[in-house]
Amino acid sequence: MTTETTTPLKNTALSQKHIALGAKMVPFAGYNMPVSYEGINTEHETVRTAVGVFDVSHMGEFILKGEHALDLIQAVTSNDASKLTDGKAQYSCLPNSTGGIVDDLIVYRIDEKTYMLVVNASNIDKDWNWIKQNDKWNVEMHNISDKTSLLAVQGPKATAVLQKLTAVDLASIPYYSFAKGEFAGAKNVLISNTGYTGAGGFEIYFENTDAQKIWDALFDAGKEFGIKPIGLGARDTLRLEMGFCLYGNDIDDNTSPLEAGLGWITKFTKEFTTSEWLKEEKEKGVAKKLMGFEMIDRGIPRHGYTLCDESGNNIGTVTSGTQSPSLQKAIGMGYIATAHATEDNTIFVNVRDKLLKAKVRKVPFLKKP
Repeated sequence: MTTETTTPLKNTALSQKHIALGAKMVPFAGYNMPVSYEGINTEHETVRTAVGVFDVSHMGEFILKGEHALDLIQAVTSNDASKLTDGKAQYSCLPNSTGGIVDDLIVYRIDEKTYMLVVNASNIDKDWNWIKQNDKWNVEMHNISDKTSLLAVQGPKATAVLQKLTAVDLASIPYYSFAKGEFAGAKNVLISNTGYTGAGGFEIYFENTDAQKIWDALFDAGKEFGIKPIGLGARDTLRLEMGFCLYGNDIDDNTSPLEAGLGWITKFTKEFTTSEWLKEEKEKGVAKKLMGFEMIDRGIPRHGYTLCDESGNNIGTVTSGTQSPSLQKAIGMGYIATAHATEDNTIFVNVRDKLLKAKVRKVPFLKKP
């Protein structure tokens, strides 16, 4: 007789706060995470019009240090990290040995010999092992994921709330840049402008020991602006309106960055894992492309649904889909055979054996304010 052992879910430093606030908690990437508090549509609207706080402390953070930290980053990532200067961040991906994607990530340059990589929660061990496996320089690496908390404070009123709690001039931090300083009395907080919602705002990285203090200070400072906690459900609808990829849905080990529309982070000015293979794919052209689409017929596209032409032939697969709270229509993204992946082309989504009409759209669905 065998007994199955299940790994207990990890909590963030703020899990008890979410439970006390009545959040609906769900397992996500091995963590006990809040999916919603008041409801996805209400929370979505809060971020688009005011300010919301996401606990995304489940994300992974690695520090790479030393003479060869940049060499290792250049070898394993698709973007050109040599272009970074202190205080700048860069979106990138880790290509695997077959041209797929190990993970997408953000690279932060702290200084010339110190970098922070921020990776997806579900891929922390996988990414760490992949980078280690490709490290021929014996670079000093620290996995600080378990002791680091991360809050994303997003929305048009986010800057006004955050500025009350720090002397760091937030207006002087452009998109994909960051600064370090004191925040709500906590030292050495990294304040970053790399939002995943398209609504403006910042991310703050800090030690777990400061989590309760920072959370309380944020909600106190944000009262006059209608600040609310936001769950992962609204995070998904917000990012989809912007056409941002979600690892495990829109990109994975079997999708190439070029198919995923990530040619802009795939730089052939340097050599990296599978760069020759990807260069060849670029020259030949991809067989399928990740595109947006909006529903014309009534129905919600869901991950895994088949995309068809008007004769019912399979031309692709839905990777993400939802009813957009901002646009009041159903939208999705999916891989579509290149011949059909042109803007305004009519395609069909197979929803429970019914072919529902949709129109191919370029992303983002929602323009930034």
